[in-house]
Parts: sequence; C-alpha cells; structure tokens
Amino acid sequence: MEFSEVIKNRYSCKNFSDKEVEKEKLDRILEAGRLAPTAKNLQEQHIYVVQSEKGLAAIDKATPCRYHAPMVFVVAYNKNNVFTYPGGKRDSGIEDASIVATHMMLAAYNEGVDSCWINFFDPEELAQALHLPEDEEILMLLDLGIAAEGTKALPNHSSRKDLAETVSYL
Repeated sequence: MEFSEVIKNRYSCKNFSDKEVEKEKLDRILEAGRLAPTAKNLQEQHIYVVQSEKGLAAIDKATPCRYHAPMVFVVAYNKNNVFTYPGGKRDSGIEDASIVATHMMLAAYNEGVDSCWINFFDPEELAQALHLPEDEEILMLLDLGIAAEGTKALPNHSSRKDLAETVSYL
C-alpha cells in the first residue's frame, strides 16, 4: 500500500471482530517497531503482546477501551536506559516509545490489521497487574485486530485544519 494512503486512511478502530491476526502479519508489525529510531539507538522499548485470557482480563479491568480486540500491545520503556537531554528536564523514553508505537500502528494498517491507540488507564496499576519490571514504564496500549463488520472511522476522521494553521515558517 502507498504510504500516503496508510497515513490518510488509518483510523482508531472502536469495534473488533474475533478474527485472529496471522502470525506473519504480527511479526511484520513488531519488526516495524523494532526498526523505529530511538535516541542514541538505545532501543529502550519493550512490547508486551497480550493475548491470553488472563492478560486481556487485566487490561479490561484497567480500561473500558479494548473494544473486543483479540490482542493488545503494551508499549513500555526502560526508565533506566534513556538519553537525558541538555538541561536535564527531559529524556527520550516517552518520545522513543511513541515513535515505536506509531511505526507499529501504521505497519498494522499496511498489513490490513486495525488498531486503536489507548491512553485511558492508570499505567502504574496496569504495570503491577501485569507484573512488569519496576524499571519499565507503560506509555500506551495498542489494541490490534480485524475490525468488526460495519465498523468505520468516526465521522470527523477526515476533518483536518489547514496546514497554515498548524505550521509556521521562521
């Protein structure tokens, strides 16, 4: 698929079917995340592929936003393996994990797999429920699966501000 079509047509799926995502597609989606750039190439991300009944139940307890997805990526990063920027007020953890998640989200659409970026949950509570290492912080969840029949993008999906409203040349 043309990249411009991927970024134009990908939407946040809010209703998934029970169809499984093929292993080959899953591997290509995960590989897209692995290839994402990170500051100083630290690759501090860790992706947890949650498919088990127990894991999905923990996610359902943490958020109402799984939308019946058969699989959820928990995108985390190691807080002790980040690059601290000049000034010492910011580090690369959140942005690097965001780049990784975005690569996987777009790769999923390219593979015919739908997704939804989820931030409506308490990351510390979910990390404890999933028994994640203490040095890892969850950035977000990525619901993955095949959209249920009749599912479409929200009506405002294609509504975008003019470029002149979001870009300034200095």
